[in-house]
Amino acid sequence: MARVISLYRYPVKGLSPEAIDSAELHNDRHFPGDRLFALENGPSGFNPAAADHMSKIKFLMLAKTEGLAKLTTHYNGLSGILSIAEAGSIVASGDVRTEHGRASLEAFFATYCHRDARGPIRLLTAPADFRFMDSRSGMLSIISMESVSAIAKAAGLASLNPLRFRANVHVKGLGAWGEFDLVGKQLKLGSSTIEVTDRIDRCAATDVEPEVGIRNTKMVSLLEQTFGHHDCGVYARVISSGAVKINDELVLC
Repeated sequence: MARVISLYRYPVKGLSPEAIDSAELHNDRHFPGDRLFALENGPSGFNPAAADHMSKIKFLMLAKTEGLAKLTTHYNGLSGILSIAEAGSIVASGDVRTEHGRASLEAFFATYCHRDARGPIRLLTAPADFRFMDSRSGMLSIISMESVSAIAKAAGLASLNPLRFRANVHVKGLGAWGEFDLVGKQLKLGSSTIEVTDRIDRCAATDVEPEVGIRNTKMVSLLEQTFGHHDCGVYARVISSGAVKINDELVLC
């Protein structure tokens, strides 16, 4: 039996997760509070009036700037305050709804990421019904903890932090790579119903150790050489609204 062991949202694309106990999932909507913002790395051409999927290379990202993993992000949706901490101390904060608040955050990242900046750093806000996802089909993501354990074993490690894969839903009980068998199938996730749409192909962002901000694996090469693919986790879409919380079951419909 597969169960949810943890839930995460990523308010800012490329930055740290926020652990949550439960989430309300809505039909054909993204995981709540996820990828609401992105840090544009030089002019990207993003148009909020006609928002469309854009390559992650347009934004600050772990694949290029591993030091982002040292930062801890917290977003308060009620106050609009986005705060950034490093080593336990707040290094930047601002109200994302105001020009002054965004400018304060942008100034911090312009300095912090100056070596990788291709132009002005600008905090972008996702319009309604849009999120800054890596995939057009990615509305929420699921990862099997047994898959993560299999990767750790292949890498000769005692354990591997699953947060480097940046999934929303961590599940135990599927078995290694068991999530791949769910593609195209409908499942109950808590009281919601989801359809698994795609495997998630991985990139150099997964080389970075969360919270530490160093590259200590060559994940894509490891996956391809050991398992014959470079995927880990799956994308899904919500087809019937409901709630999910820790310890809820994930079962076939």
